[in-house]
Amino acid sequence: MPLMPADRIEVLVLVDNVTDLLSSTPAFVTRESARLLRRGMRPTSGAVFCCAAHGLSLVITAYGPNGPKTMMFDGGPADFAMEMNGTRLGVDFAAIAAVTLSHGHWDHAGGIPRALAMIRAAKGGGSVPLFLHPAMFQERGLRMPDGGVLPGEPFPTRDAWATFGAEPIVTTAPAICLDDMFFISGEIPRITSYEKGLDQQVRRIAPDAPWEPEPLVVDERFLAVHVRDKGLVVFSGCSHAGIVNVLHHARASFPGVKLHAVMGGFHLAGPTEAIIPDTVRDLAGFGLDHIIAGHCTGWRAMSALERALGDRIVVPSAVGKLFTL
Repeated sequence: MPLMPADRIEVLVLVDNVTDLLSSTPAFVTRESARLLRRGMRPTSGAVFCCAAHGLSLVITAYGPNGPKTMMFDGGPADFAMEMNGTRLGVDFAAIAAVTLSHGHWDHAGGIPRALAMIRAAKGGGSVPLFLHPAMFQERGLRMPDGGVLPGEPFPTRDAWATFGAEPIVTTAPAICLDDMFFISGEIPRITSYEKGLDQQVRRIAPDAPWEPEPLVVDERFLAVHVRDKGLVVFSGCSHAGIVNVLHHARASFPGVKLHAVMGGFHLAGPTEAIIPDTVRDLAGFGLDHIIAGHCTGWRAMSALERALGDRIVVPSAVGKLFTL
């Protein structure tokens, strides 16, 4: 699919698992504290800072020939994080032209209703395109160690999303939008031997039906932008498909385009810590200029990536950071 290159992109981390006001950063990263100071933060107190929450939300602005276009990628776990951080960071909600939900888990979807309300309020009404996958609407749960199932809260129906102010775009096919600068992938092929998905996840087709395994999380998709003279920047919400599988599919989707950067959650914490060595080895083979990891990546994987590839390539994500790529 033809993808219009952007001159540059800016990625604001609206929600992530951690905050970090102090650590040094590369030149292409602006810390939360610098952004808050520019917005007139006076005096310094705990009440003015952003909050961390288990989830992910990125506000991505691509600068192209027709001006900037902004996409929200995921919405974090809850309305409080969306509103608190969005207000403190000065997010221009009126500029957000569409929202993509990477997959149907609440740590990425829970804040989207509040985001839709803030976008519509800033624009003075109208619906907001929201890209969804049909598998998000099934009932899901997690198999617990004792064999029981912890059910997930029911996912909003298509009609419910419309009442929130969304224009639901429900498809399994890849799509290009916003002046053809944003690519939303289709389902991600699983080609590695070690990236097996989320073993604990189960689903059922009706409230009285038995739970059945659903490790693949087939609804997870990635977002990508082609930055002129640099290459493809890939955004992955949780990488339940495996971050190596994600990058293989990104490269196959745009043959001949260098992979410049990957950003998001790599889900290498918990049971998937066992595949950290394989993942680190194979990530090194893509020739990435930047690996920006956060959310569910986990500290063990972050440490292993930094040891193997160095801090010129591996940069941690954190709430309020602005990445210019």
